[in-house]
Amino acid sequence: MLPTSHNTQQVKRINVELVKNTLRSMDVGTKASIANLTKLSVATCGTILNELLQTGEIIDLGPDESSGGRPASRYQFNADYASVLCLIIRTEGGIHSITHTHANLNGEMTDEQTLILDEINVTVVEDLIASLIETHHNVQAIGIGIPGVAHDGVIGICDVSELAGQPLGPRLKEQFDDVEVVIGNDMNLTVYGLYNQQQFEEEKNFAVVTFPENHFPGAGFIIDGRPLTGNTQFGGEVSFLPFGVSREEQLRMLKTAEGLRELVVQTLVSIIAIINPATIVVTGDTMDPVMRDGLTQGCLDRMIPLEHMPELIIQRDTRREYLTGVVAVTLESLTYRIQLIEMQW
Repeated sequence: MLPTSHNTQQVKRINVELVKNTLRSMDVGTKASIANLTKLSVATCGTILNELLQTGEIIDLGPDESSGGRPASRYQFNADYASVLCLIIRTEGGIHSITHTHANLNGEMTDEQTLILDEINVTVVEDLIASLIETHHNVQAIGIGIPGVAHDGVIGICDVSELAGQPLGPRLKEQFDDVEVVIGNDMNLTVYGLYNQQQFEEEKNFAVVTFPENHFPGAGFIIDGRPLTGNTQFGGEVSFLPFGVSREEQLRMLKTAEGLRELVVQTLVSIIAIINPATIVVTGDTMDPVMRDGLTQGCLDRMIPLEHMPELIIQRDTRREYLTGVVAVTLESLTYRIQLIEMQW
């Protein structure tokens, strides 16, 4: 059992996070209105608000219009108190690129740029981040999306060969010890952005699967509204499904129309049978919206009952949703880990 003092500190940090998130969602609030929404006492809210004013995390907008008594102070969440840097690392058609953006605490993005590079290695990433941190105000977290797998910040399988096996996360933490670092799989981050875009009325199972040119396919999953990454972040590596062919043959099949269709259908059938999603979004530069009906029929021909067939969406370009997912996950890394409601990521 945790010591009482430790429990008290945790409760306080949870309450501080609750007040900040409530104020962020309501734009402008008073001590009484925040207490009403958080179910905390007015006194507790007052103490927390005073502390947040001292740190600059909230802004005092001055007194509200008086209704006869003493006018209440109005508070606003200061979205520019801190910021995050987000990078997306890609290799497509032999072209290496890094897209980077800067976002405030409300996720509002600025200074988005894409750099085309001869090569991408750890030094290139470190130097870019160092220059961006020099440019931007109070960066508290760095989020990086990669076409591969990272576990505890160490990159494993990766389409950018110079990054495979590299401890990018630990190196960045050593260099920027007061900054959170998040490294995530491109598909897991894309599925997070796409899922939030759907605006489901209730939590659903959801999947995104991509078939990029000249690369193995990948997938990302949301289960009951929560991202599924797997024990070692390996979840979604659908190229390892038992297709009955070697990985070399799989790459050859992906270059022909018939082979591509066969592998896409097998992948979709596997996903449907295992997680029964409400929607699957199929992405990648090998995809075309005209393929939708044929892929749906292919799943039905493989004995998927019609009533269990998810909505199938083909969206070739998901770069905006990918970037949105990176920003959202990076911002979540700044929230206190032990919460009354667990973090989504």
